[in-house]
Amino acid sequence: MGERIFLSSPHMSDEGYEMQYVKEAFDTNWIAPLGENVNGFEKELAEKVGSKAAAALSSGTAAIHLALKAAGVGKGDIVFCPTLTFSATANPIIYQNAIPVFIDSDYETWNMSPKALEEAFEKYPEVKAVLVVHLYGLSADMDQIMDLCRKRNVPVIEDAAESLGTYYKGKHTGTFGDYGIFSFNGNKIITTSGGGMLVSNHEERIAKARFWATQSRDQAKHYQHSELGFNYRMSNVVAGIGRGQLKVLDQRVKKKGYIFNFYKRELGGLNGVEFMPSNEWDEPNFWLSSMILTGLVRPSDVMEALEKENIEARPVWKPMHMQPFFEKYDFVGSDVSEKLFENGVCLPSDTKMKDEDLERVCMIIKRLWLR
Repeated sequence: MGERIFLSSPHMSDEGYEMQYVKEAFDTNWIAPLGENVNGFEKELAEKVGSKAAAALSSGTAAIHLALKAAGVGKGDIVFCPTLTFSATANPIIYQNAIPVFIDSDYETWNMSPKALEEAFEKYPEVKAVLVVHLYGLSADMDQIMDLCRKRNVPVIEDAAESLGTYYKGKHTGTFGDYGIFSFNGNKIITTSGGGMLVSNHEERIAKARFWATQSRDQAKHYQHSELGFNYRMSNVVAGIGRGQLKVLDQRVKKKGYIFNFYKRELGGLNGVEFMPSNEWDEPNFWLSSMILTGLVRPSDVMEALEKENIEARPVWKPMHMQPFFEKYDFVGSDVSEKLFENGVCLPSDTKMKDEDLERVCMIIKRLWLR
């Protein structure tokens, strides 16, 4: 059995950029949730994506939570959320004692369907905020979504956890709405082992988010708190890793695209295989190369065959409205997200993969069509 091939694992730079910043944190004894690396990472990430301000936080989930709070979402408020996503998108809605309404996907983007979103607006005109996800590094159709939201003056929060480095019509995802969030979890395109970033052009709102994230400690010599706070700030050590990783983001995006095109070339001609959609306005980061199978070979066949050879593959996200915890909440749409889950599989997309690894994966998958 060959060496384990992961879906998407941490990949530190060959140049050792990360260690330079981490060493600086150790050399200055600045091992705390504040410091030069935190400030630098916020500034550099904001500049990279073209946003005015950023707050470095402990996770992407924390960033969504503070974005909802900044948008004024509270008890009993309705928030629209894509159903085809990871639970970390939806959980913060519950943290705020708000009510999620799940929106279906479309086949054109695999993301929130503008048609279903419009139906949801008709059903729930009092909606407080809209959460948009850019799944697997594919951009949602932001022009249509933003147009619908602007007409109703509803704030938009972009969950760009999986799409750092993705462009929609030449502009970074995460920068169209009022707030954008990025994740640096271990499996993301760049990682800090854990961590997230909240970005916005509303600089005063980002300053407020930083305040909330540091336990809402008032400006006083003693410990005084006039608002509920959270322990959400990023560590100076972790931020150092992020600064180093940011230097190789473009390399990682290029490699992810190479992996996707390799799979599409080798497997795209197989009966019943269709890869993630591409649109003329979308420049994806191809975080995970995913395909749908509509023939005799099923996703479970692919995942089992790969696992026998010590290779990791995963299903497409199970929709939130099908999850035991969330099934009591309303869902607007048809069955697109369910079909994507039923027929979808995410292939190993680790940026450390070599051509022989990709060939090995493709060979195992191709065998399934020879049975």
